Amino acid sequence: MQIEPIAYFRSPFVTKFGVPKQSGLVENLMGTIEFVPQHRNADALRGMEEFDYLWLIWEFSANRHAATSPVVRPPLLGGNRKVGVFASRSPFRPNRLGLSSVRISEIEFDTTRGPLIHVLGADLMDGTPIYDIKPYVVYADSHPEARSGFVDKNAIRWLEVVVPDAVAARYSSDELAALRKVLSLDPRPHYQDNPEKVYGMMYAGKDVKFRVEGDVLTVVEVE
Repeated sequence: MQIEPIAYFRSPFVTKFGVPKQSGLVENLMGTIEFVPQHRNADALRGMEEFDYLWLIWEFSANRHAATSPVVRPPLLGGNRKVGVFASRSPFRPNRLGLSSVRISEIEFDTTRGPLIHVLGADLMDGTPIYDIKPYVVYADSHPEARSGFVDKNAIRWLEVVVPDAVAARYSSDELAALRKVLSLDPRPHYQDNPEKVYGMMYAGKDVKFRVEGDVLTVVEVE
């Protein structure tokens, strides 16, 4: 079977650095699904407005090298402990396919770019190819009592985020709220912990510079 993208994702992140590592972690992060010309048919979305969430099947398109190892190092485990690739959500997988649950914010059925689906909480970078979209169905897709392997035993580390007023003023309130949540997840590689190092993350068309010391992330400037 050969598959082609039906749509592409539009996101504030033009690189993968800083993109949340799971969907739903930054629930107010905005993005848009824009269909390719041959699929710009509003009839294909008929009834979608009655659902709250969607499943997206997409490609880790920024990973161009082939996955050759049967084991990976999940960031949640500090980047040191190995688990099987199929026991993880690592982007380094044989077919580079991702699966994300996103919340529908708004559906525009008739625009100059065809129908658009605006969503919240995605973990996709700008330009990500989407291969399929399916509605999220609670009775079939929700298993609140299920075990989650190593995820159950390793809590996400949240940072305190300090954003100077001069930097905050350069974003809308929605953009700033999402940026704070993204930064609180600590975008740095998990093997790096140098409080003097300044990191740069592209977000909403601006380069956000920040440092991390202990549990506090401080935005230095925005270019």
